[in-house]
Amino acid sequence: MATRVPSSYLVQFHEPEGYLDFARFGPPSHAVVEASTRLLEVSAAAGPSTVDDLMRQELRAKAAAARLCRGDTDHVTLLPNTSTGLFQVALGLSGGVLVSAGEFPANTYPWVRSPGVDVTWLPPGPVTPGAVRAALTPEVRAVSVSAVDFRTGHRADLAALREVVGDRLLVVDGIQGFGVVDEPWEAADVLVVGGQKWLRAGWSTGFLALSDRALERLDPVLSGWTGAEDPGLFDNAVHPVGEGAAGWSITNLSPVAAGALATALELVELAGVAALDRRVAEQAGALAEAVREAGGEVVRATDRHAGILAFTLPDLPSPVVGAALAEAGVTATVRPEHVRVSPHASTTPGTVERFAAALKGLAGPRPRAVAAPPVTHDVLTALVPTVNSLAAALGPGTEVVLHDLGALPNSIVAIAGDLTGRAVGGPMTDLLLGLVRRGTTQDLAGYETYAPDGRVIRSSTVFLRDERGVAVGCLCVNSDPGPGDPGPGNQVDGNPGPGNPVDGNPGNGRPEPRNPGNGAPGPGRAVEAFPGDVDTLQRLLVERAVDAVGVPVELMKKSHKSQVVRVLDEAGLFLIRDSVDHLAGVLGVTRYTIYNYLNEVRG
Repeated sequence: MATRVPSSYLVQFHEPEGYLDFARFGPPSHAVVEASTRLLEVSAAAGPSTVDDLMRQELRAKAAAARLCRGDTDHVTLLPNTSTGLFQVALGLSGGVLVSAGEFPANTYPWVRSPGVDVTWLPPGPVTPGAVRAALTPEVRAVSVSAVDFRTGHRADLAALREVVGDRLLVVDGIQGFGVVDEPWEAADVLVVGGQKWLRAGWSTGFLALSDRALERLDPVLSGWTGAEDPGLFDNAVHPVGEGAAGWSITNLSPVAAGALATALELVELAGVAALDRRVAEQAGALAEAVREAGGEVVRATDRHAGILAFTLPDLPSPVVGAALAEAGVTATVRPEHVRVSPHASTTPGTVERFAAALKGLAGPRPRAVAAPPVTHDVLTALVPTVNSLAAALGPGTEVVLHDLGALPNSIVAIAGDLTGRAVGGPMTDLLLGLVRRGTTQDLAGYETYAPDGRVIRSSTVFLRDERGVAVGCLCVNSDPGPGDPGPGNQVDGNPGPGNPVDGNPGNGRPEPRNPGNGAPGPGRAVEAFPGDVDTLQRLLVERAVDAVGVPVELMKKSHKSQVVRVLDEAGLFLIRDSVDHLAGVLGVTRYTIYNYLNEVRG
């Protein structure tokens, strides 16, 4: 039976179905958005007491953080991010520090950059009590560790590490666990937490909690005027550092950020950390089961783990898995060695099912292409026999594709090479479909895009015309430039226009295409989809158009649905047979309503 989380907590969240990237960013709650908006509105109507009233949000946030840390406000100060806090601590430490080389860089750079610190590196891998015990020397004054490893979700045993470290300082980066991991946070001498991930407070939110031992031994080098005694006394003097954690304040945090953080922390209190911990573990377990059912492997070094799940699928590079997840509407983090997913308590069963279905699709056979229809024009008939020989002449790593525009949507009438994994009878790319719909049929030479497995490929497209100059087909050449090839200096993007896809996978390191918006190719790099069948192309176009409008289907009004139709019309969806019926089903209207929308948008 699933852990019960209060509905008063869950109702605050409405991230898109398929979102599994909380280890990178946690979409804020409705309450956080409303609090931020209200505080901004208050600041806009500034009056005699506005600033003083807004600054009280800091006390509220510190109090909530202290309660969750099982401490008090004298030991807590607010920060805009974890890096700031870790740099303050590193600059205030003299002597040796023990830290893993595999830590997230926010927990390595501060120690290396600080002149008074000597770093001893633990090897990459889980930071266990045994590994720390073996590396401790008399020179080590502090041990720094992440509560949850950002790669694999390994959960540090803070209580055991406290015993091993002894009287040394235990510094904990809590950003990947605080609020959803039930740990003895009071075991840490220094706890630094950013609020933009699991706390779902938004960017520029966070706090630093310091034990008495840390306050005694660390020098608050970066202590600003707000960290001094009597900070409101402007008497032309530099005042001593204030007592407790208040002395570590550099300047005032944004009261809007403080209010957002306070709201997010209070929501965690409402749900209860223990309940959130159990629920996230159940969600991660369901995702792990889906990975195993697809023949994949979960990357875990120990049995102690939190809500981060890294996995691999046999014989499939992580970019290929990531691209398939993105195509299915699943948001994940793709790294060279694995794919990482991270659910929250608000993750829906539909998200888990979408993830599992995408993995099963990868594990199963590729869809079979339909038989190619007869070629519709003599110009193309003459070229069909030359496709194989042209590919052979161009050499390995080349794919040549011949499209018949009269056979849409199953336009591929000849293909040689397997760079994009398509076959005769398959559809054209989303980019080409949009160009054909808009009549933008000028040749495209030497542009770069991406194969389904993430490799950069170089492409050129030549449109073939009849005696009247009307485009009847196109010949596309795709090639793998190989390592070390800088590519052409004059790339084009083909201007796919609204609703015509770009990659749809933010955060995977791929550049966004430049789109001058005038219907002509422009400089940049195109990112086009190479679907293996018409159903996949159709589903891709519709999902992206709905995302582009930015309103969930169940909340769409007529104007939103009409906008979806406009975007899809420009993308060329309605060149695909039965696409009206498919779209009507997605939008929950009749096919006649779709035709009415089409008539309206076409004027």
